[in-house]
Amino acid sequence: MLPTTRRGPGEGVTYNRMVVDRTWLGDVEDEGVDVLFHALADATRRDIVRRCVQGELSVSRLAQAYPMSFAAVQKHVTVLVRAGLVTKQRRGREQLVRTEPDAVRRARLALDQLETAWRERVDRMSGLLTPVPSR
Repeated sequence: MLPTTRRGPGEGVTYNRMVVDRTWLGDVEDEGVDVLFHALADATRRDIVRRCVQGELSVSRLAQAYPMSFAAVQKHVTVLVRAGLVTKQRRGREQLVRTEPDAVRRARLALDQLETAWRERVDRMSGLLTPVPSR
């Protein structure tokens, strides 16, 4: 049941259930989803994830692809590592970056669950808006 506060005859305040009750995310934990989508919110970081899906790349090799400093690319990679989207492994003098497929699956799962929740809401609203046949 949605939380409702009555203020007078016919005046009610209904809160958005997705804000009050965050169970719509199911198996995906809120904080992890926030970190994941924060990391994916930046175009450079999404591009790094895409490039590393094709194979391991060194941070220096990645830095050559962007009009920014090596340190800036390194910071982007650090955000992706914290989100679990990529891993970094030192091999000799290089740090190799590789995309983590499980993290990409977690992002997809979170979006799938969000889509399901909204489709169910739209279906319920459609049911409320469907005229009842007169007898």
